[in-house]
Amino acid sequence: MNARIEKEIGYQTIFWLALFIFGTARNYSESGESEFREFFYYGLCHLIFQIAGSNFIYYVLIRKYFDHKKYILFSVYLLSATYVLGVLNRIFIVHLAEPFFANYPKNSIIEIVTDIEYLLICYIIPFLSGAFIFISVKYILRYNSEKQNTVQLQKEKAELELKALKSQLNPHFLFNTLNNIYSLSIVNSSYTSESISRLSDILDYVLYKGQQRLVMISDELSIIDAYIELEKLRYDERLHITQFENIKFPNFVPPLLYLSLVENAFKHGAEKTSGNIDIRISVVTGHDHSIFKIENSAFKKDSGNREKTGIGLKNIEKQLQSYYSDQYSMKITDKSNWFAIEIIIPGNHD
Repeated sequence: MNARIEKEIGYQTIFWLALFIFGTARNYSESGESEFREFFYYGLCHLIFQIAGSNFIYYVLIRKYFDHKKYILFSVYLLSATYVLGVLNRIFIVHLAEPFFANYPKNSIIEIVTDIEYLLICYIIPFLSGAFIFISVKYILRYNSEKQNTVQLQKEKAELELKALKSQLNPHFLFNTLNNIYSLSIVNSSYTSESISRLSDILDYVLYKGQQRLVMISDELSIIDAYIELEKLRYDERLHITQFENIKFPNFVPPLLYLSLVENAFKHGAEKTSGNIDIRISVVTGHDHSIFKIENSAFKKDSGNREKTGIGLKNIEKQLQSYYSDQYSMKITDKSNWFAIEIIIPGNHD
């Protein structure tokens, strides 16, 4: 079992046992030894529903509705849940538990369901009081845990961004681009100034926007276009680029993420073949998610190249994990002649 889960279960067990022992001891001191057994079983019956109900409120209602700012639904479900739990608790005690330790007349289920005042005083208010204490403790533990996770994620993010900067725009790209620009300048080509401007834009984006947490997908695509135009200087007619963009929402993406994948397609695809190069890029943004897919014509890889490609993609996946936890998907398809990567991330246009 995960160590974090074990610790959380331990905290919950200690909390509820302490609450139960305290309540039992208080009733024992007030009523005497003759009624201890009765108080014990009543306390145990209430404890079962306290544990179940408090966990339901915290892990379902709070995490699913309150944390996502669905306050009206949360309030409706909370009121409904406390009433239903109070009724179930009362039915459990009257019809299942009391016959074993007490001799009281049984209330019918209709009487139990309709006696709102009794349910409120003896079941719902005590239940909410215990749930409030439990949820408060959970929030304190959660705050401390999230604070530690935030510090750790910030550290990992800084390390990943440093790796991204080091691996991004590899020296071969810069060297070849500068050589191509130099060749253009010798023949006084009209493309010289334009190429220098594109390279300047890319370096500015990497050094400055690369430090931001998120950038607009449109900005990332603009710098990808500049990158592709510079790569065309190297490959001329051999390079065939197909791009599809459907930007319905101005969603955001971690900087350099898509650019890393495009650079990866050139580095491990185009640079490894002397024939025609086909690269297909597709970007679709919606309200709930953004989809980026890149495909490149593959070459016959040896084990060393495959390992290097894998390391780069692992770094990208770590970056996705640090930003989106488990709310993303990354699909890699490696067929005989094509290599494809598809990444789906949550929509975050708000």
